[in-house]
Amino acid sequence: MQKRRLGSQGLEVSAEGLGCMGMSQSYGEPDDTESLATIDRALELGVTFLDTANAYGPFTNERLVGRAVAGRRDQVVIATKFGLQRRDDSWGMQVNGRPEYVRECCDASLERLGTDRIDLYYQHRVDPTVPVEETWGAMGELVAAGKVRCLGISEAAPSTIRRAHAIHPVTAVQSEYSLFTRDPEAAVLPACRELGIGFVPFSPLGRGALSGTVTSTAGFDTADFRAHNPRFQGENFDRNLELVARLSEVAERKGCTPAQLALAWVLAQGEDVVPIPGTKRRRWLEENVAALSVELTPEDIADIEAIAPPGAAAGDRYPPEDMARVNV
Repeated sequence: MQKRRLGSQGLEVSAEGLGCMGMSQSYGEPDDTESLATIDRALELGVTFLDTANAYGPFTNERLVGRAVAGRRDQVVIATKFGLQRRDDSWGMQVNGRPEYVRECCDASLERLGTDRIDLYYQHRVDPTVPVEETWGAMGELVAAGKVRCLGISEAAPSTIRRAHAIHPVTAVQSEYSLFTRDPEAAVLPACRELGIGFVPFSPLGRGALSGTVTSTAGFDTADFRAHNPRFQGENFDRNLELVARLSEVAERKGCTPAQLALAWVLAQGEDVVPIPGTKRRRWLEENVAALSVELTPEDIADIEAIAPPGAAAGDRYPPEDMARVNV
């Protein structure tokens, strides 16, 4: 497995990670047996960068990851998050960046993961009511206490990233990034590179749309986030399917799947970029890992970007209430 380095604090990870959220929520009913087998297979293939959060489940995904890595903690790099405050009995959530909440969440995550340290601890969303300096002051204390190795921030604006970085070095910024969501290229990625911060794209397959396997929304149940996602609605979905069909033609010429083409494009954006495609199935994990062997020429990249330039995808990437929480 290829390795890549995030930030300037020495955090080395597998060139492709594994997003674990979908094992516990958002993409249909959980299947813990298959999810645990998928994490096992990921480690066999060298995918050792596992991404979770306390909000996933809620609270169940960290326990799942903890079970999966029990007895082999030193073989993995665990990233988790705090900041989206949820209740056990509700999907409702609020953003919370208060220092006392930071400390409370870290201790609870350590317990659920069954570990004495978190390798990469993200602020999941920025709390507009709490200065980021206060939140990051508390996060820095966790590093000093040995509970956390490195710090990150998710879905933050460049100005917020700079303010956080001034308090404690930011190792990684995590944001949605794919051929359907190229927004970070305008300002977030340049800021990361100026400051020496790694970039971790989530949903690099456009929540499955770029895989070419989602041709209808009829099978989405109420537990599937995409049933309410603007990009999977009506005319937006039809337009996005047309983009995927054109990208699939490029993939066919390259002798790879559409998912592998989309991931190869993300991987080609720089050695400081480490995508974390999510899956709870071994078959899709193996397909995703094989994208590391797909080599794109400058001509290939030009063809891909001509089909999917910035802003090509139809519809916002979240419903309005969730869009309000990004790029704060």
